[in-house]
Amino acid sequence: MMSIQTVYQETIKFAAQKHADKNQTIPGTNLPYTVHLSNVAMEILVAFEKSKDFDLGFAVQVALLHDSLEDTDTTFQELENIFGKAVAEGVLALTKNSGLKKTHQMQDSLHRIKEQPKEIWAVKLADRITNLQTPPSHWSDQKIKNYKAEARLILQELKGGNDYLELRLQEKISEYYCLQ
Repeated sequence: MMSIQTVYQETIKFAAQKHADKNQTIPGTNLPYTVHLSNVAMEILVAFEKSKDFDLGFAVQVALLHDSLEDTDTTFQELENIFGKAVAEGVLALTKNSGLKKTHQMQDSLHRIKEQPKEIWAVKLADRITNLQTPPSHWSDQKIKNYKAEARLILQELKGGNDYLELRLQEKISEYYCLQ
């Protein structure tokens, strides 16, 4: 069994290369996208300390890979071959279906997440916690309000997934950009 450090290092190298190949940065910044991925993984590492029956290695891998199908040229088969079927299926559940109308994509993803182990729920909560930073300057007030409403939907739909991360997300929603 690999140490969590080895799992993290091997997974972040793969994810970092995939996102770097697309010159992807955190929206509204010049920071490499890997910063976002590592922030999501940090939420998972702390949540593990405060959770029972939590598969840390699995959750960290999914946290670091969660945007690889959606935002890079990574394939499901590639994830399955390198990281295993459970990780690939978890990442797929977290991936929005671009074939659906934008207004239905989140609800569809949340439905698929709820069919996965609780670690996948935790990754979605951690992802939104991490994303509730100062919005990019080009976002309209309406987009900000919609993003906050979507965060509330995520919290409501994934209730019971991870008590610690649910509380963290609730706090982030309350603080987010002071918009109701």
